[in-house]
Formats: sequence, C-alpha cells, structure tokens
Amino acid sequence: MFSFGPQTLDEGVRFRLWAPLQTAVGIIIGDRPPCEMVAQPSGWFTFLSEQASHGSRYRFVLADGQEIPDPASRYQPDDVHGPSEVVDGSRYSWVDGAWRGRPWSETILYEMHIGTFTQAGTLAAATQRLDHLERLGVTAIQLMPVNDFPGRRGWGYDGVLPYALDSSYGRPEDLKAFIDAAHQRRISVFLDVVYNHFGPEGNYLPSYVPLFNRHHKTPWGPAINYDDEHSDLIRKFVVENALYWLEEFRADGLRFDAVHAIRDESDEHLLSHLARTIRLAMRGRYCHLIVENEDNAASLLERDEDGKPPLYTAQWNDDIHHALHRAASGEAFGYYADYSTSPSVVARAIAEGFIYQGETMPYKGTARGQPSDHLPPTAFVAFIQNHDQVGNRAHGDRLHKITPQPALEAIASVYLLCPQVPMIFMGEEWKSEANFPYFCDFSEELNATVRKGRREELYRLPGFDEEGADTLPDPTDETTFSSAKLDWNRREQPGHREHLELYRHLITLRRAHIVPLLETMRSGGHIGSSRQLIDVHWDLGEGRKLHLIANLSHQPVAMDLPQSGSVIWKTHQTADRLPPWYVCWTLEDEPLAPERQIAH
Repeated sequence: MFSFGPQTLDEGVRFRLWAPLQTAVGIIIGDRPPCEMVAQPSGWFTFLSEQASHGSRYRFVLADGQEIPDPASRYQPDDVHGPSEVVDGSRYSWVDGAWRGRPWSETILYEMHIGTFTQAGTLAAATQRLDHLERLGVTAIQLMPVNDFPGRRGWGYDGVLPYALDSSYGRPEDLKAFIDAAHQRRISVFLDVVYNHFGPEGNYLPSYVPLFNRHHKTPWGPAINYDDEHSDLIRKFVVENALYWLEEFRADGLRFDAVHAIRDESDEHLLSHLARTIRLAMRGRYCHLIVENEDNAASLLERDEDGKPPLYTAQWNDDIHHALHRAASGEAFGYYADYSTSPSVVARAIAEGFIYQGETMPYKGTARGQPSDHLPPTAFVAFIQNHDQVGNRAHGDRLHKITPQPALEAIASVYLLCPQVPMIFMGEEWKSEANFPYFCDFSEELNATVRKGRREELYRLPGFDEEGADTLPDPTDETTFSSAKLDWNRREQPGHREHLELYRHLITLRRAHIVPLLETMRSGGHIGSSRQLIDVHWDLGEGRKLHLIANLSHQPVAMDLPQSGSVIWKTHQTADRLPPWYVCWTLEDEPLAPERQIAH
C-alpha cells in the first residue's frame, strides 16, 4: 500500500497529507464544511471519512486558508488547481492478467504523445489505433508524460501532480484499458516520468513541504531536495510514484527524463535507489528502465556477470541521432556542429554508442561522456527523430522535409537494423506532414512569458530562417497544438504508403535476423579502417559476425567490395563503386583457426 494519497478502506477513505511546514491542516470533502485533520508524528496529517468513496472530490486547507489539491492525487477532473478525486483502483478488471512483459532484446519502440496521436487526443482514441502499431511490427510504446500538467495541452514535461493522469487524456481506467489492449497485442507500454523538476504553474508543494534544496541549481531553478533535511520522504514520494505506475497500471517500464539534472549528494544517489528498489519490487516481470542523460554516464548502464543491468537498461542515444541527422541533412547548426560527418565518427556512434566518451565538446566547451565500447548495443536506444529533436526545431518540422528521400531511407535502414534498440517517433513511419512544435497552455501571465522566451530561443534553434521569422509558431496558441496532430488520412497516399511499407519491411527483417543475435552481443562493435565508408562489425561467436557497410554521403565511392555471407538488406550497388546512400547489412561466417576448431 502506498504512503501518499487516499486509501480506500472498508470503513471509508483515509486521507493523508505530509505537510511538515504546517501546524494545522483541514480537509473539504465534496460540499461539506471543512474538517480538521489529525496531526501525526513527522509532519503527517490524516482524516478518516466514512462518507467518502470512489468518485468523492476533496481539497486540503492550509493554515492560511489556501485550498490545495492532494499532491498524490490520483485524478484531477478540473485540472491542477481544482479538487482531487478519490479513485478506487481495484474497480478495474484486467483482461490480460497473465502478461509478464517482453525481453528487452525484442524491443522496437514507438514514441507517442497522446494529445496529438489522434484528432481526439485521448487514450480511448489512441487505443483504436493500436492495430496500426501491431501491423507495423513495434513491440513497445513509449508514452510522453501523461501525469497532470496545467491547461488542456502540453508536452507533459511541466507536470506538477505526478500521480494523477492528465484529465485531457481521459480517466485512470482509460490508461489501464490502453495498456491492457496493448498487452493483448503483445505490445509493452513504457511511461515517461520527470523527477528533475516541477512545472511552473500549479505546484503548491513549497507551501507546506521543503521541496527545494537551494544549494543545487538546475536549468529550471533550485533542485528538488533529494539530499537535505526532510529529503527522506521526498525521495519516498518519488520512488513510490515510479512503483505506482508500474504496479497500479502494469506499465512495463519507465523512461526517466533528464537525469543529469537530478542533484543528489546522498550516500546513495536517488537514481541508484530508484533502480534498485524497482528491480526488487518487479521480480517475476520484465521491467525496463531507460534514462535520458546528457552526461553520457556509461556507469548507469553497466551489466553484471550474467549480462543483466543492475540499474538502468538503456539510454536514449543522442549521439547516434546527431551523427545520422547531420550526415543526412547536412545541417551544422548549433550542437550539430560538434558531430562530424566523417565515416569513422558516425561508425563510432553505431558501434560503441557514445561518440563523446570523455572528449571535449566544442559547442559546450566541456568534456562529456564515459567509455562505452564495453557495453552491449542494447544499452542504447537509437532514433533519427523524437519529440525533442523535432520539437526543438524552430518550426517543429520533421526530418523528411529537410532530407532527400535516398538519404532518409539510408539512415532509416541503419538505425532500424542496428543492434541498438530502435525508436520510431509517431508518424515517422509514413512521413507524416504534421510538424511537432512545442506547445503549452498556462495562465495568461505565464503564457506571455513563455511566448517571449520561446521566440528568443527559436533564433538559436536548428531550422530557423530569418526570412520566415514572422511565421514562427506561437507555443501558447491552440492552432500550434492542433497542427501537431497526426494526419492519418495520408498514410495510404502515394509517397507515404511506400515509406510505411519500407518501415514494415525493415522491422520484419529486424525481428527475423537481428533480434535473435542480440543476446550474444555483450560488447560494442568493431570499426574498420576505411576513411571513405562506415565499416562496422559485431562478433557473434563461432566465427560469425554481423557486418554493416554504408556510404552515407552524396558522393559515390569507388571500391570493390567482396561479398561474403548472407545479405539481410542492401540498396542498389553498381559493379565498381558504391553509390550515395548505400547501405548493406550481412551475416558472415569466417573460417575458424585450427586450434579453435579442435577445441570446439
């Protein structure tokens, strides 16, 4: 049973609030008069109501009369400033109760924003589109944050109530039904959680909890208090929140946003404590933990002697995105300038995960990363688009709008067949024409601040064009949000249909030829000596190897490549040269040395 939030009991509902900065707290249930809560040790306040039940709405009242929602609210029908609602989670009947998840090696991710995945923007509508994902061949959905954020539209990273499903997407039972329906199709569901900051509107916690530690700074201001006085219960609030999504909603894993911004000098860092606690609680189920980490800290991704991750399963690999994006688009704007199109540099991202493994990044002027070549390829999530890399462009335009089709197909065949775990951004598979700009819906005062700040930031983002400055999207305008909704009718139109078939074919090849090899890959690949081509192979044991040869450039390369082994995927090749955007994946056998043959 969770420590935070209401408990539904036979005798009624027990309400609880941890408020160590308050001397007295009241509660309003429905339209009844306020009742004083009972003070407990360590800053807790409780109240048992025999009248409350599933569906009852309630608010806490602080000593100064301020009314606040439950910080562990399970549902906010009237958004983050309104009353909380009691939710009895045991009322949902699961259809696929035997589901235990899928091995990480089988994972083909699909990142989804519920609000723009369909025109309706709800979980119920998204559930109706799961057959498309099943036919596409993906095995896991990565949902952008679904916990409550202010307003009716947003990316979800400005959430303030981490236990409550955002009401614009539906009710908690709708999320359970979505996950249940996905499981019936053997599709896992991962949730994106944000523990590095709270959003700028609707966060009432500082009124009654020492939420921030001002000794640490983050891009969003003072850091969440994970290592100072009273931090033990703040840490517990976060750890239980992770377990809540995994246990109550049967999610198959979590993606932890921007963990490099989590400041903690405790004896055990929150990240280690989180992973260790989750691994212990989820025994008997597959549970995959993914980080976004700008520091490229390979130490979080280490494997034990059995090849299992004691802490985190994988990291979103920005390096492979940046390298492939620059090769295909030619853009060298901002941070893309730190990523050379040299075949050896691109090959390093494909073979070893990180390009920066302790070297200095010129754009940032600081060293970044740790050695990663000893890690298995599945410690990295590869992609050529995601919400950040599309949404942090000036217009939120997708890759196919700035990249020639041959280049787009080439890098798609590289990352979808690469031993790293691939992730598709929603609509990418059919070249959706819908952009994905940043959008939000705060109070008018905060909207004005965001509008001004975003316009200043857009001038420094990829895709900015001085001549098109007047057409830059306003993140607070509802039409910006509407423009991001997927255009499903284009799926079967010429140009889009063929791209969708390409993705289906590549995913079929991956599941048939690449997935069975992944468990044998305990470390990174080996980079060939060519300065003209990307030449990477992975040893599979018994003299076998997976081999990639690619020419990710606009120029043909004069080179005669001996063909050996079985071809998994190959683009057109002329007799004496490799054309631009050539990609070839092969499975090869090498003769064993005599001593190995005898030993075998």
